[in-house]
Amino acid sequence: MYARSTTFHGRPDNIEAGIAFVKDEVVPMLDQIEGCRGLSLLVDRETGKCIATTSWESEAAMRSSDEQLRPIRDRGRDIFGGSMQVDVWEIAAMHRTQHGECCRVSWLQGDLDALSETFRVGILPQLEQIPGSCGASLLVNRSTGLCCATTTWEDRAAMEASRSAADDLRSRAASDAGGEIVDVQEFDLAYAHLHVPEMA
Repeated sequence: MYARSTTFHGRPDNIEAGIAFVKDEVVPMLDQIEGCRGLSLLVDRETGKCIATTSWESEAAMRSSDEQLRPIRDRGRDIFGGSMQVDVWEIAAMHRTQHGECCRVSWLQGDLDALSETFRVGILPQLEQIPGSCGASLLVNRSTGLCCATTTWEDRAAMEASRSAADDLRSRAASDAGGEIVDVQEFDLAYAHLHVPEMA
């Protein structure tokens, strides 16, 4: 399974229009593209940063859709009102127990195989013990050595309460894999419709 993320560095006052655009125009279009397995949208209403991620059955399906989706990505950039960055990923792990309202996204650099193993064996079982945890995913980009770990929480209070435990887990994962933490950000989960099978 593969994923393409489009990060919009938009304006906070355009967030709601952007969410409506994704739900009303982007999702119906994606439903018609062979190999697409859905979309999620993370939004930070304070900064205007939004991440739309599509999932794909194969790398070929993802890449063949690129030209078709470019105009709608450009339209999204205009609606969100800012710059846009596109990244492609391999889905290394996906685990969910229930739907949530918020997500914490951590970007780490390092040995991707070691990070993936640590995530599956060391992080996921402990995440499940934290109150309010709803699941997690790990995306990797082998050409850049970057991975993107996303944890989902049932609400904002649960995510905030988990910060200390999450910091410890993240630091240990980076240390065990000889990597480094690049960035950590928190988002509201504005739309979740990813049909990715359990991959833990």
